[in-house]
Amino acid sequence: MLIGWRNGVYFFLLAASVAALPAPAVAAVLKIATIAPEGSQWMREMRSSAAAIKERTDGRVVVKYYGGGVMGNDRKVLRKIRIGQLQGGAFAASGLIERYPDIGLYGLPLIFRSQAEVDYIRERFDPVLMDGLEQAGFVSFGFAGGGFALMMSSEPVTRLDDLRGLKIWVPEGDRISTLAMVAMNLSPVVLPISDVLTGLQTGLVDIVATPPVAALLLQWYTKVHYVTEVPIAYSLGLMAIDKRAFDQLNETDQQIFREVMTATYKTFEQNSRTDNEAAKSALQSNGLKFIPAEPGTEVAWRRQVMPTNIAFWGEGRSTPELLPQLLEALDRFRAQTEIPSTAEAAADR
Repeated sequence: MLIGWRNGVYFFLLAASVAALPAPAVAAVLKIATIAPEGSQWMREMRSSAAAIKERTDGRVVVKYYGGGVMGNDRKVLRKIRIGQLQGGAFAASGLIERYPDIGLYGLPLIFRSQAEVDYIRERFDPVLMDGLEQAGFVSFGFAGGGFALMMSSEPVTRLDDLRGLKIWVPEGDRISTLAMVAMNLSPVVLPISDVLTGLQTGLVDIVATPPVAALLLQWYTKVHYVTEVPIAYSLGLMAIDKRAFDQLNETDQQIFREVMTATYKTFEQNSRTDNEAAKSALQSNGLKFIPAEPGTEVAWRRQVMPTNIAFWGEGRSTPELLPQLLEALDRFRAQTEIPSTAEAAADR
């Protein structure tokens, strides 16, 4: 009886001591979706950043990437983020417009003429958009400019009439581009990015507008022959993490995550211009012909599209003052660097 009592005390004390030991830390897993193909340079960089985060947090934060669009299009990814199945995604700016309309500011059709204009505007407006994104429930770590989207087609396009009757791809959620196509009496076809290659293969789409590096990365270049050198729209990429998930990390781990991913996106930003130039050379090597628009065509397109841009921004979903502020800043920059022709000035307002 005494022995049994002693054994009972022993097991009680053992259980109590085990219970008192600190529980092993459970890693916070952030699942992030992207359409970038596995094996691409982008995915290699992102997986390298994930390894750095895991090492610097001693395994407390694990980032898992789901590449190649396996998690579906942007709307599906946003839905999965909302229900907690994913914690974030790597998006083109157009993919987040339904959750944060202001993110479409830089992508308004034909609003910029050059990279110099983009640089001037982004220096002033990037912080505003980053703050607004966080208020919309997402944490981001900087924007990676993707360069200008250029029209790519099977037949040469040098004037508006060349577009008549052709099916022009518009990204899912990019309502302003759809409205711009309608204003020009063209035929937009709305598709998620993940479906564009199939659309080109099946004839559902005749024309895409995309930066050279994206056309190369996503294999769209295999279905087109001509590239029209008009800066249709400026493209932007970003990672967006659900703020609810990010806030569950402790302060130290949040800081580490921000440091690593901010540095990664700075690298993407720095590399984007050289990558697009290299992609342009690669497209030319693969037989694509880069052609200019006819004189006056770009100005005429702007003249038709700018009223639509202004009307769209004034509908109320976006922050009303942002577009007027951007246009005023562009006016100041252009006044410092050039004297636009009357036609150009009219087109830009």
